Amino acid sequence: MAGRTKFQGTGTALVTPFKKDGSLDEAALRRLVDYEVKGGVEALIPLGTTGESPSLTHAEFGRVFEIVRDQAKGKVKIFGGAGSNNTQTAIEHTTLVKKMGLDAALIVGPYYNKPTQEGYFQHYRAIADAVDIPIIVYNVPGRTGGNIEAATTLRMAEEIPNIMAVKEASGNFAQIMEIARNKPKNFSLLSGDDAVTLPVMSVGGDGCISVVANETPREFSDMVRACLKGNWKKALELHNKLLPLMNVNFIESNPIPVKAALAMMGMIEEVYRLPLVHIGEKNREKLRAVLAGLKLVK
Repeated sequence: MAGRTKFQGTGTALVTPFKKDGSLDEAALRRLVDYEVKGGVEALIPLGTTGESPSLTHAEFGRVFEIVRDQAKGKVKIFGGAGSNNTQTAIEHTTLVKKMGLDAALIVGPYYNKPTQEGYFQHYRAIADAVDIPIIVYNVPGRTGGNIEAATTLRMAEEIPNIMAVKEASGNFAQIMEIARNKPKNFSLLSGDDAVTLPVMSVGGDGCISVVANETPREFSDMVRACLKGNWKKALELHNKLLPLMNVNFIESNPIPVKAALAMMGMIEEVYRLPLVHIGEKNREKLRAVLAGLKLVK
């Protein structure tokens, strides 16, 4: 059984670049990986929510994982998105993550089905039993329609050895603090919301799986490292600098704004797969103004 290794730092929830014809833009994905690695992040997370994972085929999953793995050249950890509300499908995706030689699987809580807390536990235990790879639980009630409670997360941390971390995006600080206070020492609590990473880390969090790191990998990862070192003055300065971008990245559904931003920065084409569409013009101007303020665009 896979051992549990504590992760601390920044993981970038990578966007998936597409060409104008809707196909994978492999060259742009390689450039983005290089930008993130050079920017100092500790991990890359292809095909989470930010990677538009619901709109990719199984074959495309494998190709994205392969490109990110090969381009990163072992310089950072890679956690592959593998979630599904069908437990068997999640097992298949997690098997692919292991087959591709990635470091861990990020698995979102089952959506639409609305399982009980016991259902969440059994879902993750079935995946962990089937695939010997470290697993990160992803709790994002705003997208899934259900919350994985602190007691359930802590039970998984205690009873399922290859569950290594939770990405907490509930926004429920009572819940987050309970996890921070009671989690095993070798279990990582990762913020799932950029804007609250600093306060999450102040109560014992270990890092973040980040959207804003797509645009500003150096500044955000520096902020997280400052938190880990207890340099709260530097961390707060970087937090305040990036806060407008953290917020505007969610002015419309993620990853619409961050892909628009990366296109403005010349990193990718601004192409989405339905049901996602281009950002509204008023919001585009707000986004451009924030990027200009950070000197990310002219």
